[in-house]
Parts: sequence; structure tokens; C-alpha cells
Amino acid sequence: MGRQRQPGPSTPATVALDRAGIAYTKHPYDHDPSAPSYGLEAAEALGAEPAQVFKTLLVDTGTGLGVGVVPVDGQLDLKAVAAALGAKSVTMADPAAAERSTGYVVGGISPVGQKRALPTVLDETAYGFDVVFVSGGRRGFDIGLSPADLATVTGAVRARIGRA
Repeated sequence: MGRQRQPGPSTPATVALDRAGIAYTKHPYDHDPSAPSYGLEAAEALGAEPAQVFKTLLVDTGTGLGVGVVPVDGQLDLKAVAAALGAKSVTMADPAAAERSTGYVVGGISPVGQKRALPTVLDETAYGFDVVFVSGGRRGFDIGLSPADLATVTGAVRARIGRA
């Protein structure tokens, strides 16, 4: 029952997916630290439309952190993610707090395999694709998986939280 290892790094995200028995693909690429948008850089490197590549953003609910997963070519609607998380309001999380909580560096935060499981909301536009791409846990490394599997492994709820 040996799985053939795909090229690309092993990260907490890939370990979590392997443990959960979820099928995914690894997509390492050469990351340019001076890229104006890491998400758009990933979409270009993957040859995917930006609407199919998702970024992981952490928010502060006032009582803890939460995760919003939205297309890289859009923005997170703070009011919508607050409603989806059952919070009165949210603000973007402090980058240092996001790194401490997830175990990942900003620009490489994966919604999968975080140190602490956080309430997660996946933008409903993800469900328009068979496969979506999210950070694999480091800059220059994305993973592809079905939106349903992403929601399962992260415990995400589905809501419209992105805006153009």
C-alpha cells in the first residue's frame, strides 16, 4: 500500500493530508520574494486562473483567531467572515500572532495542518472548481485538492466571504 511520493516538500499540510487519506497534488515553484502578490505569483506559476487559487487569511475575532480562505484575486469581506464565524466583528490578525498560531510564515500559511485548529470559512466560489490550490505550507509551494476535501480536513464552513 505504498504511496508514490510526489516531488515537493513535506510540510505539516502534506502530513495532515496524508494522515487523513485525502488525495492532493504538490506544486512547488520558484518563489520571487519581490513579487507584489504571492497569490497571483502562485496562479501564474501554476498556470491556473486566479479565481482557482486561494489565499489563507487570519482574522482576530476579539476572542481568538479564525481563518478565511478566498481567491487570490479578491479580498476578504470582514463583515461576511465575521458573520460566518459568529463574531460581531473581526480585524485582520497580527502577522506575528498568525505565524505563532499556525506554525507557518506569512505568505506561506496553509489552511491545512496548522498547529492549532482554528474556525475556518471557505469562500463558496471554491465549489465551482473540481480542484482548488492553496498554500502547501511554505512560500513557493501550493497543493491542489477538491474543495470538499479542503473543507473536510479543515472543518471549514461554506460562505460567501470574498469580494472583487
